[in-house]
Amino acid sequence: MSTPDGDLFRILISTDNHLGVWEKDEIRKDDSFKSFEEVLQIAVEQNVDMLLLGGDLFHDNKPSRTTVIKAVELLNKYCLGDRPVQFQVLSDQQQNFVSGRVNFENPNVNIGLPVFTIHGNHDDPAGQDSLSAVDLLSSCGLVNYFGKVLLSGNNIGNITLSPVLLQKGNTKLAVYGLGNVRDERLGRLFQTPGCVQWLRPADSEVASTDDWLNIFVLHQNRVQHGATAKNCLQERHLPPFLDLVVWGHEHECIPDTVLLQQPDSADEGNAAHVIQPGSSVATALSEGESRRKHVFLLEIMESQWRIVKQPLQTVRPFLWDNISLAAAQPRIDPDDSTAITTRLEQKVNSMIQQALRDVSPQQQEQQRQIGSSALAPLLPLIRLRVDYTGLSTINSQRFGQKFVGKVANPHDMLLWAKAAARKNKEEKAALAESEAGSASVLRPDQLDQVRGHLVLCSVVCLLLLLEHGQTESIYFVSGEKGHQQQDYQLSQVSWAACEASSFVQAFALQDK
Repeated sequence: MSTPDGDLFRILISTDNHLGVWEKDEIRKDDSFKSFEEVLQIAVEQNVDMLLLGGDLFHDNKPSRTTVIKAVELLNKYCLGDRPVQFQVLSDQQQNFVSGRVNFENPNVNIGLPVFTIHGNHDDPAGQDSLSAVDLLSSCGLVNYFGKVLLSGNNIGNITLSPVLLQKGNTKLAVYGLGNVRDERLGRLFQTPGCVQWLRPADSEVASTDDWLNIFVLHQNRVQHGATAKNCLQERHLPPFLDLVVWGHEHECIPDTVLLQQPDSADEGNAAHVIQPGSSVATALSEGESRRKHVFLLEIMESQWRIVKQPLQTVRPFLWDNISLAAAQPRIDPDDSTAITTRLEQKVNSMIQQALRDVSPQQQEQQRQIGSSALAPLLPLIRLRVDYTGLSTINSQRFGQKFVGKVANPHDMLLWAKAAARKNKEEKAALAESEAGSASVLRPDQLDQVRGHLVLCSVVCLLLLLEHGQTESIYFVSGEKGHQQQDYQLSQVSWAACEASSFVQAFALQDK
């Protein structure tokens, strides 16, 4: 875009910074602050108009005092200053912001880099007054907290989304924000007609409704679990007038924009785009977290816009890989734990070497500028999914001791898994035919039940004979007397057996 800067609106976008995560880990305790500081540095170096955060600025709803102090220090360092803010807010600030006013219009605070943020599921408001650490930063004038929508009405409830109207020259933005709401309830809200109301900019002599570029920032589950999923917000339920959706909460960074799944009535040629920046720090040892972390620079010129992705350089290297012990060459003895350990050591060492080779020149230069005390590169995160089907496992803690000082997570590098048993159609058909042909054969559990009833029947039979004074019958049945009483005793035993059988049948019916 080679047009004058007077109309060029530049916004840096980042989500899920999770300040304070791993703060009790001696190796990783500063990771979230380093990556967030790099985000602020990029915003200042790129001379952006504002920084837009998509929720989960803090990892906890009640972060530690250390975390809050570090966050305040970073925002003071990079956001305060005399650099003029070149855009204005046209909408009702009392309705948009928690503090009731945008911070750079506060005469008591000099803001050079405005930060706009919504809350996520980690730093969501709670308690009687519905407050969180984001409210603290907002009351200090360090961030502009918007998207704190209160549910109204009965049953499911109702929400009204009012945009923050921003203008720079001839470029007009309508930024909608929605902090995290419980996914099941929000999914029902968007599925129910009339429960979600979107307020659009009214037509005026200066601009019409269609002149505004509509951006929606949210922090919800995006993973699709089917057409009737209730634990995520379906993209097709979003309105068709949106131009760009900034999706927070999903930690996997998708570096390219994708088209929004629109309802059947929407115009495919005018479909909105979705960007998923992902987290700026790895909070879990999952495969999605191992993707390269980025921030996105959004450049807008009137009705045209583009996204420029920029990788983060201070993120700790993270490698994820898979290995199948059964496919190893040469083959491993299933009971040979030494051979299994050796094979896994070779794989982990190769992953560590790969992580060191992947360190960019920018990261190496940054480490050289720090000093000799921090000359060594960041210890990488290693996660190896081990398929041990048909073999035995080893002690993960003891295995991790070999890599202390080489990786950042020595005690949880290995993820043990077994391949799911899969049956082809022929095997399934043969199994069904076998089960149908052997319908009259008792299963093991049925056989155990029959045996139990027989034992119970014998006990009841003996108790009945004792109750009627037929001790001689017991001797006869046990074979300790002669056969001179055979006729009389057989009749008594037959009577007791009939009574016992009736009792057992009644017991079985009651058991069912």
